[in-house]
Amino acid sequence: MLISTRGRYALRVMIDLAEHQSAGYIPLKEIAQRQGISEKYLESIIKLLVKARLLSGVRGKGGGYRLTQPPELCTVDAILRLTEDSLAPVSCLEEGADPCARAAECRTLALWQGLDKVIRDYLTGVTLADLIRPGEDGGSYVI
Repeated sequence: MLISTRGRYALRVMIDLAEHQSAGYIPLKEIAQRQGISEKYLESIIKLLVKARLLSGVRGKGGGYRLTQPPELCTVDAILRLTEDSLAPVSCLEEGADPCARAAECRTLALWQGLDKVIRDYLTGVTLADLIRPGEDGGSYVI
């Protein structure tokens, strides 16, 4: 499992918006500047997040993006599963994978299933609220 740039940037955007949620709708340009991400690339990530209803957006003057739910309710798992093709440690555990012909005699299947569960449980247990650093203005973290 390797988290792509898209997944890491999506987390950065969501953290940025969580840290600045009191400002209302945040323009894409501000997020891009704070995070050092190209606006064009950020647009494609924002589009995914809006489509999944993790963000809402308003066009025009005073427009921008904001979280649709409190940071305490938004898990890292939800964000990464949206942006990544798979978080499974092996291909036979990917969602929609054909059943493995060797599953009955596979000596490592339980190992991979256990690792998959640990990954899922861990990422489900971490929220945006956990990632916000109290007292910081945002924009100075690295993922």
